[in-house]
Amino acid sequence: METHEKTGDPTQAPTILVLNSGSSSLKFGLFTYSAYSADSGGDEALLLEGSADGIGRGDGSLRIKSPDGRVLVQQEHVLESQTDALQMLARVLAEQKHERPAAVGHRVVHGGPHLRTHQRLTPEVRQSLQNAVHFAPLHIPPALALIDEASEIFSDAQHFACFDTAFHSALPPRAAQLALPRRYVDAGVIRYGFHGLSYESLVTRLGADLPPRAVFAHLGNGSSLCALQDGKSVDTSMGLTPTGGVPMGTRSGDLDPGVLLYLMRVEKLDADALETLLNRQSGLAGYADGESDMQALEKRAAAGDANASLALDAFATAVRKTIGAYAALLGGIDLLVFTGGIGEHSEEIRRRVCEGLAFLGLSKGDPAGKVRVIHTEEEKQIARHCRALLHAEAG
Repeated sequence: METHEKTGDPTQAPTILVLNSGSSSLKFGLFTYSAYSADSGGDEALLLEGSADGIGRGDGSLRIKSPDGRVLVQQEHVLESQTDALQMLARVLAEQKHERPAAVGHRVVHGGPHLRTHQRLTPEVRQSLQNAVHFAPLHIPPALALIDEASEIFSDAQHFACFDTAFHSALPPRAAQLALPRRYVDAGVIRYGFHGLSYESLVTRLGADLPPRAVFAHLGNGSSLCALQDGKSVDTSMGLTPTGGVPMGTRSGDLDPGVLLYLMRVEKLDADALETLLNRQSGLAGYADGESDMQALEKRAAAGDANASLALDAFATAVRKTIGAYAALLGGIDLLVFTGGIGEHSEEIRRRVCEGLAFLGLSKGDPAGKVRVIHTEEEKQIARHCRALLHAEAG
């Protein structure tokens, strides 16, 4: 790090704005560098954070908070697009007299086969992202629109793309390659894996406390699991796209390929109709008549709703089966970490997942301390990458 950043005065370090784009949401954070914000001697320090939810829906909201939790902006039903949220954020930054960011970091879910490392956003990188839209059609188009708008609003900043797939870029061939003819592998039809920035943040937070054999479970509206050997991803549940793996809020997770053939032949569904079915109408929502919210499902299940109970059971069982498979792969598990909105906040799901895992030393009471709940810090992880890239480019 540069010398002036070791003084402990965060106002002397350039600020970094992080934009974490989802299919219908936007999370953001403004960071600076502080020499006293981590045991390692320095880390990113939060100046401001917020989120825009329900973008494009009638229940949209925008909230911006200070690091101490004080609400600076709270608006309801105002967000037609992510660019609306970004424009409001830019106004708040000016009103709060925050320094304009020296860099803007963009979370990008999928970069396709040619973008597997965090890097500066150039016209060539943007074009590669455009060419990769079919890998994540729910996520890449809004991310591109946000990148374009942010490049206009913060035209004096450097912009960087941080990819959720980067953490899994060194998966061994047995995990990365699918059982398809080689020409498809050469075309980029492989297992990419996702939630990599979340998993990276957990590796960073655990540091020397991360044991050799670990399983991370990022459970939320989108859910995945990752097997780690010595801090490296060796397998993960999502595949070519974020649709694969365990059932999720509205995504099917893994299916027998014959199901797709049936839907094409009998229901005459084309690619767009399959996209809608698999990503917006399936998963927990498929089990429970359209309901995908975990808290609502838990309440319905407690009231005796059989479909909601089935959704919870199927979800927890799929997660538990994946953990068992990873235990076989790793030769045991030294640590299981739950993160993500469901992983962090649903004690019921954690209990259901851990039932039957006592043979792995993962029990409800967890006397050995092998099960932990850790808050993911994707935005902070993106800020770390951006500052490292800024320093690398500065020489």
